[in-house]
Amino acid sequence: MDRLKEKYQKEVAPALTEKFGYKNVMQLPKVEKIIINMGVGEAVGNPKALDAAVTDLTAIAGQKPQLTRAKKSLAAWKLREGMPIGCKVTLRGTRMYQFLDKFMNVALPRVRDFRGVSEKAFDGRGNYAVGLREQLIFPEIDYDKIDKIRGMNIVIVTSAHTDEEAKELLRLMGMPFRA
Repeated sequence: MDRLKEKYQKEVAPALTEKFGYKNVMQLPKVEKIIINMGVGEAVGNPKALDAAVTDLTAIAGQKPQLTRAKKSLAAWKLREGMPIGCKVTLRGTRMYQFLDKFMNVALPRVRDFRGVSEKAFDGRGNYAVGLREQLIFPEIDYDKIDKIRGMNIVIVTSAHTDEEAKELLRLMGMPFRA
C-alpha cells in the first residue's frame, strides 16, 4: 500500500473527523485526482518542442499525457484551431498518491528559495492549484537531456466542500504551507 494512502487512513481521517465532527466516513474529504498541465506555446513554430514536453511529463507522472489542442485560431500568434499546443495528464488511484507523495516530500523542497506553498491558491470549492517554473525539481528529469526549461500547473482536486476542509486535509497529508 502507498505510504500516503496509509497515512490518510490511519492519521488524517481520524484527525479530520475529530476537527470537523463528521458523522459518516463518506463525508470525509479526500483527494480525488491530480491534473498536471504543461502548456507549450513554442509548439506553434516548433512541433518538436511538444515531443520533449510529452517525454518530460511522461517521466514525471508515470503515465502518457494527452495532447491539448487550440480551441480558437489566433492570427497574431500564427495559431490555428486544432493545433497541438500543450499536454496534460490526469492521475487517479495509486499513481495519484505516489505522485503527491513525491511532489510534497521530494520535488517541492528542491525548489530554489522554497519557504512553502501559498495558502491562497484554493478555488473556493476545495481544489488547490500550484504552478511550477521548471520541471527540473523532479528527480526523474535528467538535467543534461532537457532542451528547455518548462513550467507546469498542478491541480489537486479534493472532495472537500470548503477551502478550510481542503486546506486541513492537505496540511495533515504533509503539504508544506507557508507559516
